[in-house]
Amino acid sequence: MAAQGLEDLLARSAQGDRAAFQRLYQASAAKLHGVALRILRRGDWAEEVLQECYVSIWTRAGDYRAGLSAPMTWMTSIVRNRCLDWLRRPAPEVTVETFEELESGSPGPLAELERAKDAQALARCLGGLDARQRQAIALAFYDGLSHAELASHLRQPLGTVKTWVRRGLLRLKSCLELQSQS
Repeated sequence: MAAQGLEDLLARSAQGDRAAFQRLYQASAAKLHGVALRILRRGDWAEEVLQECYVSIWTRAGDYRAGLSAPMTWMTSIVRNRCLDWLRRPAPEVTVETFEELESGSPGPLAELERAKDAQALARCLGGLDARQRQAIALAFYDGLSHAELASHLRQPLGTVKTWVRRGLLRLKSCLELQSQS
């Protein structure tokens, strides 16, 4: 769906139009679920976080400003931030399901802890990037946009966008290497 269509659906959702919100959900859920799944790496967590995100989108739809970002970028940032919050939360209590996961061969608590540490390091390093670099990298990796699509979406020349992504990735690599050494 085009950005203008999503903007309209967000505006109507802000006014309490449930049908518009349902269409917004149908138009964006698959992509946003993919973002959550890539960050959290667990389908059950991604579904739970995504549900919280749509509640937040419903209640905050009036806060969306078209001049600041595209609708999908705005919703993706809500999902991304909620996923990072989810990874930072205190460790859950051990339950029967946890033992079943251990027996089933799913990643254990140490693997999950390592993933959470990696996600935290990535979040810190992303926070250290220039806003343009961070946005370009987020759109490329979380939304799967190509360089040409990024240039069109950000309304910038292709070479500029490629430079932002390349320099941002180099800075990320340096930062993550420093994080892994400490």
